[in-house]
Amino acid sequence: MSVSRPRPRVAIIAHDGKKADLVAFATYNRERLRTCDLLATSTTGSLLQEKVGLDVQRVRSGPLGGDAQVAARVVEGEVDAVIFIVDPLGKHPHDPDIQTLLRICNVHDVPLATNVSTADVLMGSEVLWEKASRRAAARQQRRDPDLSAALLGADGTGSD
Repeated sequence: MSVSRPRPRVAIIAHDGKKADLVAFATYNRERLRTCDLLATSTTGSLLQEKVGLDVQRVRSGPLGGDAQVAARVVEGEVDAVIFIVDPLGKHPHDPDIQTLLRICNVHDVPLATNVSTADVLMGSEVLWEKASRRAAARQQRRDPDLSAALLGADGTGSD
């Protein structure tokens, strides 16, 4: 029996002035992104579905609370990485929500890419899959601590 690797959960957001850059990034990384469970704010998610052909779960748009919804999922341990292509020169009325999301990623040690170059590095990194594996192991531990302890061994290292 083959055990498949857990799929990383990646949240994707882009400011309006960076949507074209995001579509180019997603098109280039389409096959890697298909191996992830994707979450995106509304307009960004629509673009990823329509222009790139990716399956995306969508939350509200950023100005309507989508950034805060993503931050809440980070807090709950439901997101392994965030790609937020930021327009550093644009003015954003919902900046407090944006800053909250960035701070939450740092507090919870969730990888955060704020530009296309860093997003490319993140998508090519094994760290993304390691975080997904740790999240899956933690979920299994919460569900069945006795089985997890038995699988890991008495000392918790996995060796006999």
